Amino acid sequence: MATEATILVVEDDASLRRSLEMTLKAAGYAAVGAGTLGEARRMRAHYKPQAILLDLGLPDGDGLAFIDAVRSYDLTPIVVLTARDAEALKVRALDAGADDYVTKPFGLEELLARLRAALRHGVQAAGSVPVVHTGPLEIDLGARVVRRGGREVELSPKEFEILAVLASRIGKVVRHQDLLKAVWGSERADIQYLRVYIGQLRAKLEEHPSRPALLVSDPGVGYRLFASAQ
Repeated sequence: MATEATILVVEDDASLRRSLEMTLKAAGYAAVGAGTLGEARRMRAHYKPQAILLDLGLPDGDGLAFIDAVRSYDLTPIVVLTARDAEALKVRALDAGADDYVTKPFGLEELLARLRAALRHGVQAAGSVPVVHTGPLEIDLGARVVRRGGREVELSPKEFEILAVLASRIGKVVRHQDLLKAVWGSERADIQYLRVYIGQLRAKLEEHPSRPALLVSDPGVGYRLFASAQ
């Protein structure tokens, strides 16, 4: 995929950082690297990247503080690189404003897919796109109409509200608590309600509801509407 997007890789493991930079360049991106928070701040100011890959465990500070600093200025997409057993840290990163996370060790194709989704989400956030496309789905947020393969799908008000929240943040994990608060008005609402409605949405929108490819679970964290080509 040819693109002019510049990606800032913030990773203190020099070998992994070089590998990520090479992978990004092979995929058509411009890639710049930083091994510390100080370097990351300077590189961000100089290159103004379109997205950031961020390892949270850096030698001179907490990556969460870097997310806070970025979010105080703009909505540059941030994909966090986390350890396998760091569920609480993933939630903290999402709360701080990260768009997504990839768990180490990760596959490069998965990383690139998450990055593409984050970049698309960044464009949509900047341009306020009222119609979202992913796979066979067309979700018109303004008209509250959903089509699959060109055919309109009838959804209940609650089903549409859940899908609309996910579509407005396409490719990004939306925490269970955030979905409950957005749709039911309280993050203390029973999460079982959410599971039931997600199941109903999958039955209506997925080709194989038992093997969902669009409404994807991130265990222990939340759900995402997967951003895929049509």
